[in-house]
Amino acid sequence: MNRHYNRKIILEDGGEFYGYSFGTDRETIAEIVFNTSMVGYQEILSDPSYTGQAVVMTYPLIGNYGICADDFETNTPTITAMIVREYNDEPSNFRAVETLRDVMLKFGIVGLAGVDTRALARHIRDKGICKALICDAITPNIVGVAMLKTAAARRDQVAQVSTKAPWTAPAERSHFHVAAVDCGIKHNIIRSLNRRGCDVTVVPWDISANALESLHPDGVFLSNGPGNPEDAKPVIELVRRLRGRYPIFGICLGHQIIALAYGAKTYRLKFGHRGGNHPVKNLLTGKVEITSQNHSYAVNGKSLDGTGLEVTHVNLLDNTVEGLRSEKDRVFSVQYHPESAPGPQDSAYLFDEFIRAMEGTSHA
Repeated sequence: MNRHYNRKIILEDGGEFYGYSFGTDRETIAEIVFNTSMVGYQEILSDPSYTGQAVVMTYPLIGNYGICADDFETNTPTITAMIVREYNDEPSNFRAVETLRDVMLKFGIVGLAGVDTRALARHIRDKGICKALICDAITPNIVGVAMLKTAAARRDQVAQVSTKAPWTAPAERSHFHVAAVDCGIKHNIIRSLNRRGCDVTVVPWDISANALESLHPDGVFLSNGPGNPEDAKPVIELVRRLRGRYPIFGICLGHQIIALAYGAKTYRLKFGHRGGNHPVKNLLTGKVEITSQNHSYAVNGKSLDGTGLEVTHVNLLDNTVEGLRSEKDRVFSVQYHPESAPGPQDSAYLFDEFIRAMEGTSHA
């Protein structure tokens, strides 16, 4: 597409990448990351885990199948920006109800197209995740770098996306009641539990242990979410109070929170894991699962000694910890997304394991 480059990205190290606007046209600072998925831009756009981030899509054509009413992962997307190579504003899909541009304008999301996303993704991979300024093309580089150096890192992302009051998503045929701690929960996680006969009560991230127990759940779920897991102190304390009392299942941020609650440590990855084809080995079965991932932090495997947690899954690309369990406490977690949609379904069995952990457990 031959369009005039009227916008650009300035990175902390002074790197510049030019493009043109296709979303909300405003100046913004965000943490810049890349995602290697070939499909799923709507789910990425609406995943609360991307709060405060600018996502570079490495697949070159974005927007070609539009936006579908049933495919949102949250009702109010909080991603800061989406950066693409080629944007298509004339989708061909019988399910589409609007264009990607329509949604980005509706929710104030910045969009940049025409960018050399291949070069930008390699830059992030080689240099690491950093802050980025998306601004007018005429903004001097020295001004942009100075703005980035003084911009404070955000620490309130979970509070921003979590529900403010409990609400319930009932199952068609109810067998269990799950209290889901909302750190930025995706709709398909709730749907996955509903399909297995779980009424899901979604509760705020800072709920007290006493308030959660008053709901009489059969199990507790810890959701995915944005930011540094160490900032989610209320959830860490909640797990410390509840472990051993209820079956607990954590995904992504929930996995990291479980590790911290047991005394382990987490650390920031150089460029994170974001994509739909990451191979993970299940150490309990010996099988390799293809997984969907979205995270900047990982659990420090060496810090698990003496915590009572056992490593159950490892990433075959870099050997990072991808799964944990405390069999005694009926607590387990994975770093990746078994509910991925679209995406691999190799790990959907984990929801069934959660059901089995709740069988015979009643707090009603």
